[in-house]
Amino acid sequence: MAAEYSKTELQTVAENANILFDDGDRCCKKGFITHRDGAGIFRLKGARNACKTIYRVHFNANIAVAEGGTVGAISVSLQEDGETLGNATAIVTPAAIGDFFNVSLSTFIVIPCDCCVTISVENTSDGTAIDVQNANIIIDRVA
Repeated sequence: MAAEYSKTELQTVAENANILFDDGDRCCKKGFITHRDGAGIFRLKGARNACKTIYRVHFNANIAVAEGGTVGAISVSLQEDGETLGNATAIVTPAAIGDFFNVSLSTFIVIPCDCCVTISVENTSDGTAIDVQNANIIIDRVA
């Protein structure tokens, strides 16, 4: 079972804020992944009949320093229950405001039996807002 959420429009994301996604025709309709349209937080449910459930999460987007921001390194990170996953962080250093870079990150999320976790993709840049365009997240239940 896989689900996909996207937001193609340009969005300015403040420091420590989540990237937003819209529900599309490939969102989860079975209740394993819950998401409010236009929000940035996803809730992943574990299976009741297994010792653990594993999801693969893949994120891809174009990011740039937002107008009025400071040129320097910018980053986005996958968050699990509000904590940054260091193995799922993308960092780029644009030369000017508005210079877009494509970033991608992927990781596995393991959920104990009959439990839930929340995930999001956050602007973890130090002190600056970023522009995000063509954001896409695929959440695939693999076990």
